[in-house]
Amino acid sequence: MNGFRKVMLIGTVASSFLGFRADLIKQLLLKNYKVYALTSEYTQEELKGIELLGAIPITYELNRGGINPLADAKATYALSKKIEDINPDLVFSYFSKPVIFGTLAAKLAKVPRVIGMLEGLGYTFTEQPEGLSKKAQLIKSIQVLLYKIALPQLDNIIFLNPDDPKDLLEAYHIKVKKLDVLGGIGLDLDEYNYQPIETIDSPISFLFIGRMLKEKGIHDFIAAAKIVKQSYPNVQFTVLGAIDSSNPGALQQSELDRLVSSNVINYPGQVDDVQKWVADSHVFVLPSYREGVPRSTQEAMAIGRAVITTDVPGCRETVVDGVNGFLVEKWNPQSLAEKMIYFIEHPEEIKKMGYESYKIAQDKFDADKVNKRLIDMLGL
Repeated sequence: MNGFRKVMLIGTVASSFLGFRADLIKQLLLKNYKVYALTSEYTQEELKGIELLGAIPITYELNRGGINPLADAKATYALSKKIEDINPDLVFSYFSKPVIFGTLAAKLAKVPRVIGMLEGLGYTFTEQPEGLSKKAQLIKSIQVLLYKIALPQLDNIIFLNPDDPKDLLEAYHIKVKKLDVLGGIGLDLDEYNYQPIETIDSPISFLFIGRMLKEKGIHDFIAAAKIVKQSYPNVQFTVLGAIDSSNPGALQQSELDRLVSSNVINYPGQVDDVQKWVADSHVFVLPSYREGVPRSTQEAMAIGRAVITTDVPGCRETVVDGVNGFLVEKWNPQSLAEKMIYFIEHPEEIKKMGYESYKIAQDKFDADKVNKRLIDMLGL
């Protein structure tokens, strides 16, 4: 597109630019675009990191979790003035609130091309065994209303998996100009290099990586571990992730301490060398209730690990059932335990399915390929 030189990316947390947008920014810079990165949650160190990538960090105000129409309207107007000052040719927003309010602000600023990407629909669209709480239902209805206002304004809306547009656009009759499905946001495969398992030594180890929340499947993972240990007490179950004690569905510290002391799970705490923990495990497990396309599973696949995950939106994009792992029914620890036991009793399949994971990651989750597809969707 001739003369198309200024690109603005609107996110929330600055760390997402460094962790998940660095490759995209680099590719845009190679194409001689000037890149602005707008963030509402940041540290000075993170802003410096964005500068080192070659982008120009801009801070703005956004109440990421709250529901205050007046505050959101004021923040949207203030954001539109910042956009107007920069006068970009394209605004690309990602995450729910930036897609809603970033789109409205960009339209107020008369930006010629506005695109949004929803990397998942979030907890209000995540089914729970006991149903959604009244508060979650209210938030969801407000969210849907805002999507109905914002999404038709976009020149293109991008999703990571094919279930999300069905559950949002089709279910709520939201008309959009154009729709694309990206697949996953991709990985630097040099950073997550293939590390095949040479020999299957006992005990078999299963690894969970994620925030220790109910919707991430932590309780199902633990319940399955207890079932497996009744027959195979030496099998290892490791959990990597943070505790969010403010979340009512989170695993609590006291429960975690009991599980560790009774040898149900191994919890090394916060670790920096996640790749090493993946490489030292045999099978990766994520019994999540819903995802965009889970990053942790992509990482495990790139390293070459078999995967057990739930047959739900996002997660099902990572596993070909019976080829690189297994899809299990959500909220079903018994089914999860049975697939774990399959790997324990057929250890040769761990190596074989791990290699298949690696091949799928090479094909679907290479950041270089993914960002080329994304840049094409952005019309750049």
